[in-house]
Amino acid sequence: MKQPFFDLQATHNPYRWYLPLKDSLCVGPPGQQFMFGGVGMAAALGALEGATGRPVIWATAQYLSYARPPSIVDLDVRTPVDGKYTSQARVIAHVEDREILTVNAALGERPSEISHQWASPPEVPPPEDCPRSDRWRSDTDNLHNHVEVRIARGRHSASSDPDGPSVDGTMAMWLRPPEGHPVDAAMLAIMADHVPSGVGPALGLNAGGNSLDNTIRFLTIVPTDWVLCEVAIIGVARGIAHGSMRLFSQDGQLMATASQSMILRVREG
Repeated sequence: MKQPFFDLQATHNPYRWYLPLKDSLCVGPPGQQFMFGGVGMAAALGALEGATGRPVIWATAQYLSYARPPSIVDLDVRTPVDGKYTSQARVIAHVEDREILTVNAALGERPSEISHQWASPPEVPPPEDCPRSDRWRSDTDNLHNHVEVRIARGRHSASSDPDGPSVDGTMAMWLRPPEGHPVDAAMLAIMADHVPSGVGPALGLNAGGNSLDNTIRFLTIVPTDWVLCEVAIIGVARGIAHGSMRLFSQDGQLMATASQSMILRVREG
């Protein structure tokens, strides 16, 4: 049986959860590591689903501050609306009295036999034929050492592109969780927070971004070993980049979409 990627803990209060923050859930240089934003979103989704007993339909996170290991992130769930089929809820994640992120969400599902998909995955080679990217991997433990990335289209290097910005601002990559961990809503939330990986390839620079927010919408999650993540950076202005992602299973089923705005970070002159 596959195990969750992180150790979200319940308490005696069904609306209070907590996450022990380990290096494997963080990014950043040694001594300055902080919780990966997608991990915060994923933990909030786990708390929401655990408290309501319903699957997440959509969720949006506003990132407010950093949580650093080995702190404990507490997650408090509120459900102001709890209907027959759907719930409207929110989570406040904090370390002691310092708020780290706020997540608003809708959860549930309605009886219906209608199911159709219009979106198609990009035509790319299978993951085994794509080069592996080790750009964000480190000699010290961090999240990027645990999620395998293979570049299916575009580039993912730390150097500038002499040809300048890309034509359409898009790239595609295959992502795979660690062995023994499922592709579930939490893992898709972690993968969705890789939208900043598309900023550098779009601009043709060694660049990225710090997420201000992240919104994810779920369709149907199906068993898959790899997830094809198609990233589109739609524009950069006033020091802010905006982008989106579509997340497909290996057989082409659209499982989720995501979008976010990021503070632009250029790492070279």
